[in-house]
Amino acid sequence: MTNALTAPLPSPTALPSAPDPSGASRTDIAKTAEEFEAVFLGEMSKLMLESVDLGDEFSGGHAEQIFRGILAEKLGGEIARTGGVGLAPAVMEQMIRMQEGSQ
Repeated sequence: MTNALTAPLPSPTALPSAPDPSGASRTDIAKTAEEFEAVFLGEMSKLMLESVDLGDEFSGGHAEQIFRGILAEKLGGEIARTGGVGLAPAVMEQMIRMQEGSQ
């Protein structure tokens, strides 16, 4: 009579390998790194725009606050898209290292 303690163990099966960080995955990593840089630069632009003095009588209001936020976001995206400040390649390299280390 066999029970759970005396039953033979099933043979081990191979685990699926981790995805390779090359090819399409590498382009996904590059895109994510560029998006990260765009968000970072957008936030930095937002802080920069907040420091500008609005002394003009035609300035201010809710619409300008919304516009400045959109302007900062688009400015950060455009800076990142045209080469950025070098943050995206560093982030991409670190993401690849982390992905390779988890294999």
